[in-house]
Amino acid sequence: MIEVYGVGTARTMRVHWMLRELGLEHVVHPVLSRSGETQQEGFLALNPRGKIPVLRDGPLELAESAAIVGYLAERYGGDRGLIPPAGSDARARYDQWAFFLMTELDAHSLYILRRHGDLADLYGEAPQALEAARDYFRQQAAVAAGELRERGPYLMGETFTGVDILLTSCLDWAAFTGETLDAGLAGYREVQAGRPAYAAAARANFPPEAMAALQA
Repeated sequence: MIEVYGVGTARTMRVHWMLRELGLEHVVHPVLSRSGETQQEGFLALNPRGKIPVLRDGPLELAESAAIVGYLAERYGGDRGLIPPAGSDARARYDQWAFFLMTELDAHSLYILRRHGDLADLYGEAPQALEAARDYFRQQAAVAAGELRERGPYLMGETFTGVDILLTSCLDWAAFTGETLDAGLAGYREVQAGRPAYAAAARANFPPEAMAALQA
């Protein structure tokens, strides 16, 4: 049985969403970020980085949300088209988008907003860094918007894939920070949020009892 550790963040949402696109049975361990659970010995044995999400599938223990999304799509996706075949030109483009989204939008923009915004008490206030991160997010998000205009309706063209999960989660995160998305990205996000698997994943990823504990 597949096990998922982690709820409550845009990064954990990616894993819950892909699991539901695939219709895979799994067990959820509602570990929260910065709750202390990620620093306990048992969790650190799964992921020494002390981060969520983590996926356990038999002997495999895998961290990093984009890696988990890709693994699930490749191992269990069959002919659903959620990830292009290994070695294909389409797969090279898929990987390019996955790396771009996780570095330029997630790590270099959105996480800076989190570190020096919501978590300023831990990492310090940095108004210039926040402003630069917002500007950088807009510049890089515009690249994705251009791709959707030219090749859409999805990043890989006519087929919904794992990189649409990655992009939508970044757009959700940006909206949560107060960022106003351009019309194209806002419309794209709305369409993806209408997928049944997205709605089911959101319910699993943001359970009221866990979110209440996080805010307590």
